[in-house]
Amino acid sequence: MSLLTIGTVAFDTVETPFGRAEKIIGGACTYISYAASYFTNEINLSAIVGKDFPEDEIASLRKRGVNLEGLEIKEDGLTFFWEGKYHMNMNSRDTITTDLNVLEDFNPVLPESYKSSKYVMLGNLTPDIQKRVLDQLDGSQELIAMDTMNFWMDIAMDTLKDVIARVDVLTINDEEARQLSGEYSLVKAASKIFEMGPKYLVIKKGEHGALLFYKDQIFFAPALPLAEVFDPTGAGDTFAGGMLGYLAKTRDTSFDNMKRAIIYGSAMASFCVEEFGISKLKQLTKEEIDQRVGQFSSLVHYTMH
Repeated sequence: MSLLTIGTVAFDTVETPFGRAEKIIGGACTYISYAASYFTNEINLSAIVGKDFPEDEIASLRKRGVNLEGLEIKEDGLTFFWEGKYHMNMNSRDTITTDLNVLEDFNPVLPESYKSSKYVMLGNLTPDIQKRVLDQLDGSQELIAMDTMNFWMDIAMDTLKDVIARVDVLTINDEEARQLSGEYSLVKAASKIFEMGPKYLVIKKGEHGALLFYKDQIFFAPALPLAEVFDPTGAGDTFAGGMLGYLAKTRDTSFDNMKRAIIYGSAMASFCVEEFGISKLKQLTKEEIDQRVGQFSSLVHYTMH
């Protein structure tokens, strides 16, 4: 089934303890689309880039089955650029540069073919933009998910809560869950957040995995211990892309299938961090993905005697 993703297509410069990559392709929509493309070939992308964005990267997205009718190319501006430096623990980072460029004027107008997308992933943009996107959908959606961040909680909490009330799945990290709910316990935080409207809550904990909350049920998906982690940038968006792509493929939003989707999302994120940018996500095989999912399954499967 069709998956709509709204967010950024961008340039990133990333420095980690293991190297530096200059002006590589990044952005939430990019990571989400590549990850989801291994599960569904009906991906509708809405984002904005400048005249400097490489045509071969646009062609690469099309080759993965991504519909770019909603990609706005602004000839009089430059593409969004972010530069960051990660600390040794790879969980914390410093933002060196953020140049919004054309993103500053992004006002997505969905093509008609996008409005009936059955699955939607709202990337981390202003709550106002997320709200405008929701207003354009035709109401036939089977599942709508969103990402956000503490910055929007600081400056636009009321609008953010309006958006949260209209989605089925909220994906945030543990720090953001605590800020949004005012609760330190993640179980209590989930309870407070459910009062805001979503059916599911996914709390991402980086190298410590992810938690899925639904009513009074909790599922924990560990992160796969990896020998090498080169670049965590985009791991959360890759996770979301794998999760939503799997849900779009299976058309099952039950708690049991959401658990499977979390595992597939975690598997895709584990590939993402092994190389800088999207390079690893461009070259995976079905066999590699199946094998990695099997590794995750072995981490969470046990038998009581």
